[in-house]
Amino acid sequence: MLTTIWTIQIVTAVLLILLVLLHSPKGDGIGAIGGAASLFSSQKSAEKGLNHVTYVLSIIFLICSFITGYHLFG
Repeated sequence: MLTTIWTIQIVTAVLLILLVLLHSPKGDGIGAIGGAASLFSSQKSAEKGLNHVTYVLSIIFLICSFITGYHLFG
């Protein structure tokens, strides 16, 4: 069972890395000085879906981490 949890954890870790790299940058940069950054602040549906998948995978990763820690140190 522990091998299955480790496999799920490794797969979710790799997917999280890829999803974080796919996100668009959120930094305002120099546009924050003149208020130009707020012009393009709307989220598209693809980005909302990407955020949702990232949240779900991060929760799965955390649960696998807690289970692994409980089995190893509990």
